[in-house]
Amino acid sequence: MNIIELILDDNDDLTGIEAISVVENPAIEEDFIALKSDEIKLAEVDKEKRILMGAALIPNKPIYRRNEDQEFYIFFSKETVSKASQLYLKKGKQGAATLEHQEKITGLTVVESWIIEDDIHDKSRKYSLNMPIGTWMVSMKVDNDEIWNDYVKTGKVKGFSIEGYFADKVEMPKEKLSAEDKDAEELLNKITDVLNGK
Repeated sequence: MNIIELILDDNDDLTGIEAISVVENPAIEEDFIALKSDEIKLAEVDKEKRILMGAALIPNKPIYRRNEDQEFYIFFSKETVSKASQLYLKKGKQGAATLEHQEKITGLTVVESWIIEDDIHDKSRKYSLNMPIGTWMVSMKVDNDEIWNDYVKTGKVKGFSIEGYFADKVEMPKEKLSAEDKDAEELLNKITDVLNGK
């Protein structure tokens, strides 16, 4: 099975994150948490804040994909995750959102975006979101009543999933992946565990 690293092409203005989708089954397999006013106290706030917090991209996490008859894994390096998060903000895409990658929706806005840099002191740790260093985290404000009431509160959506355009950097069978590169070796081990059902 092939392993493909997705990258951002510096020479292509079309690459980057176009939207963040709220979905039931996020490809990165990490759910967000819904923040309410009783979880974070702010002055003069007495109703639900309607903020979702979760991982948008996790570095070196193997993501299974199937395209017609081909099965493969994709992953993003720490460098690409960081670059994607910056480009997303630079292009002003904070208000671009979809539901299950199908329907464009309004009233969802990314209000916080950061890369986890510390295992202990990161804001995400306060909410038991123990993602690896290099993960791109976002907090999204939900002003859309239908999405909040019919999808978030009912648990129909559980996480974020990015939509964007990337280039392929590496495509090789797992047997030929260089073990000299520590990240590549770690990724290979993760994928091998998945293939072996661990």
